[in-house]
Amino acid sequence: MPKSATESLCFNLSQCIHAAAQPLAVLRASLSNSRVGQMSVEELRELASNSAAEVERLSSLFSCLQQLVSTESSKPQLAETSLQPLIEHVRDGVDLLYKEDQISLRSTVSADCGPVLIDKTRTHQALSTVLLIAHAVSRPRDTVELIASSSSNAVRVVVQNLTSHVEAVNAETSLSMAYAEANMRSQQADFSWSLKPFSVQIELQGASIA
Repeated sequence: MPKSATESLCFNLSQCIHAAAQPLAVLRASLSNSRVGQMSVEELRELASNSAAEVERLSSLFSCLQQLVSTESSKPQLAETSLQPLIEHVRDGVDLLYKEDQISLRSTVSADCGPVLIDKTRTHQALSTVLLIAHAVSRPRDTVELIASSSSNAVRVVVQNLTSHVEAVNAETSLSMAYAEANMRSQQADFSWSLKPFSVQIELQGASIA
């Protein structure tokens, strides 16, 4: 059963709280156990460096939370959109990252894919986030595929790595996936994902049935 906006927001808040607990615990422990007045210069530098890394994690998590709240509380701007240029733009944004880590990224949009009724910005953000997650769970020489195909009165978009079987993802990745899902569900799109193998499936509404 689809979640209400309130249920979805509460779930995402719980995801963020869970994700933020670890860096907060690390910061608390490192600062509580430190004796600044007795520490060497090198020890102080290490403490500052470690603390800065955890603060950066927290900042990233709360930035994601702000985006989630904004997505849940505002309406999407729906318009007829062709997927081919959108997917090419999304791919261009992550292509260098994939090449640097020797992960192949393939994208295919079938010729029979008609326009879809979407919020272009939210869909771009969601697909970019999913591709970044796919990169994070892949290994060198893996292949990640982004496939868009016609399905009845809808268009199905799949991002998959058929050789990657992930046991679990960390809290930050789970929160990022929740953000991608919120972006798509706000547009009445279906969104599902699995880890064994890694696969994300999105079903978009065809513009002709709006």
